[in-house]
Amino acid sequence: MNIDDKINQLNIILPKATPPVGSYVATKEVGKLLYISGQISIDSDGNLIKGKLGKDLTTEQGYEAAKRCALGIVSQAKKHLSDDLSKIKSCIKLTGFVNSIDSFIEQPKVINGASDTIVKIFDNAGMHTRAAVSTNSLPLGVAVEVDAIFELN
Repeated sequence: MNIDDKINQLNIILPKATPPVGSYVATKEVGKLLYISGQISIDSDGNLIKGKLGKDLTTEQGYEAAKRCALGIVSQAKKHLSDDLSKIKSCIKLTGFVNSIDSFIEQPKVINGASDTIVKIFDNAGMHTRAAVSTNSLPLGVAVEVDAIFELN
């Protein structure tokens, strides 16, 4: 099954890949690696998912926010690859940043939202290395940001 069929089967609607708002590029291909800049948590209506985990949001809400970041990653990859996700051989690494209070320790459970989504879409090719990092603030007050590295065919 191709990746677009898999996305449809999972009833996933990818968000529009938006251009960066700063002095960077959304994607960069180096050799057979595709780097995707950090995608922030934005809901299906285009609203920022804001707040601190452990204060404003639960772990489950953070998980959902991380899922949205993963969908943004896939959208950016699809745009860069001229809509051909079959050019992706594997996901190498995700790095997830969680806007959380000092005592919050469930960053890995939050970033599982992104990891699980990438694996659902890409199956075994979606298995990746990962970091889940706590931070005291993220751009625009969002709850989660995730970036990615993919290997291309």
